[in-house]
Amino acid sequence: MDNIQVWIVEDDRDWLRGLSAYLNGQSGIEVTYTAGNPDDVRQGLLDEANTADVVLMDIMLDGVPAGITLAEEVAVSTGARVIMLTSMEEKDLIFRSFQAGAIDYQIKSHFEALPEAIKAAARRESPISPAAAEKMREEFRRLKRLEREFEVKTMQDLITPSELELLKLIDKGYSQSEMAGHLVVSIRTIKNHINHILKKLGSKGSKEAAQQAKEKGLFK
Repeated sequence: MDNIQVWIVEDDRDWLRGLSAYLNGQSGIEVTYTAGNPDDVRQGLLDEANTADVVLMDIMLDGVPAGITLAEEVAVSTGARVIMLTSMEEKDLIFRSFQAGAIDYQIKSHFEALPEAIKAAARRESPISPAAAEKMREEFRRLKRLEREFEVKTMQDLITPSELELLKLIDKGYSQSEMAGHLVVSIRTIKNHINHILKKLGSKGSKEAAQQAKEKGLFK
């Protein structure tokens, strides 16, 4: 069986030499190309002789997360599986790396796990380290919270205070005549308010509109 051809993109020359030596000492793995900056990598992509099965890509190159954009370019050009390397556990960078096409994310200090991660990637498996998986879950939870906050703010901006009071009464089971008496307005006014609310929220009925407002936490 042929060795797995590995590229390493890393701007720390000492770490690059050490990692190359370590991986070349592993059975079935051969480091065939190394680079320290994006320009060198892009130049290497022009050489058809430079083939890769797996690419270890440092996220931070020259102090900026250039490895994220570069990861996508390398994956598209070579078809290689890209594993991101970093000394940080920054969930935003992890999320962006996976969006760029990376299939795993490894912390540099855990370099002993790299040989197995490389072999799994070469087998076209999709391993995700536990640390990366947890950071991604955190990011998804953060995005979900932002989405909910946006939905709540949107509804708050649509519904007037008087309409919100009406929705609270609907939620409590008041009939239209009871609401009219409680708010000291005509039933016609109540019906007009409900029609306006349904149009704003796109709800099929008043109970559904009240439930929407309740689920968004507008009833306080």
